[in-house]
Amino acid sequence: MKAARGSAGSGGVVVPSEATASSQVAAPSGSAGVPDARPLAVEIDGLAFAYPDGRQVLFGVDLAITRGERVAVLGPNGAGKTTLMLHLNGILTAGAGSVRIEGMPVAGPQMREIRRRVGLVFQDPDDQLFMPTVGQDVAFGPANLGLRGPELADRVADALSAVGLAGHADRPPHHLSLGERRRAAVATVLAMRPDVLVLDEPSANLDPAGRRELAEVLGGLDLTLIMVTHDLPYALQLCARSVILDQGVIAADGSTASLLGDEELMAAHRLELPFGFNPRHVLTDSGGAMP
Repeated sequence: MKAARGSAGSGGVVVPSEATASSQVAAPSGSAGVPDARPLAVEIDGLAFAYPDGRQVLFGVDLAITRGERVAVLGPNGAGKTTLMLHLNGILTAGAGSVRIEGMPVAGPQMREIRRRVGLVFQDPDDQLFMPTVGQDVAFGPANLGLRGPELADRVADALSAVGLAGHADRPPHHLSLGERRRAAVATVLAMRPDVLVLDEPSANLDPAGRRELAEVLGGLDLTLIMVTHDLPYALQLCARSVILDQGVIAADGSTASLLGDEELMAAHRLELPFGFNPRHVLTDSGGAMP
């Protein structure tokens, strides 16, 4: 277990002390430091978590994401990024602190609705594609909600169209490319009509065309998007805001461009841009500006 960073909370987890909490760098989610007036889609307060073997991964995470925001979660391996995401739809349960989705606590009798509202796309699409055809995979979730007939067929058709796979419903998943399978996995989640889409390393192992095609899909979605990634240019392309999670706490929170442009901050958290990539040049070329 990592060194204690506060006092022991329920379940044997360590919750952060006031000094630890104050060391986190936070920024308002609105532009230019102006608080965002939109409703919160995700509220995480003091979240701490330890696995059954006693290894604590989260030490008091505080994070608020407004409805419609796109946020990248960055950090080195072992920082707790995937563990944090698994709390958003109740796959893991907090040892201390709380998680709320659209104002509802991630606990108790509303878990069925929470899991409809929060769609989680795993890094390996084969974890979500297990039926004989793509269409059956996409229909699986809505069918479990009780949808049948034309309504279910419309859900499947809409989800496949949204990810650029219209006409692929009858194809076996293993006949698709990796990029197509990843988009099919996104479709299985979109068919549930979620409010929040959570993606774990969405660009991993994709070729340049597959990476671009997925970015076009994600960029066209009208929902709250949270993306765990080591692909820093992808974070800059898709998410205006990023947070850095390291050693189980939020270490920085701000615009993606400003975080990636802070060489000292990046080095402190073992984050490195690809050789030759400069976020300032990307923003200048696209007509943007560094904050």
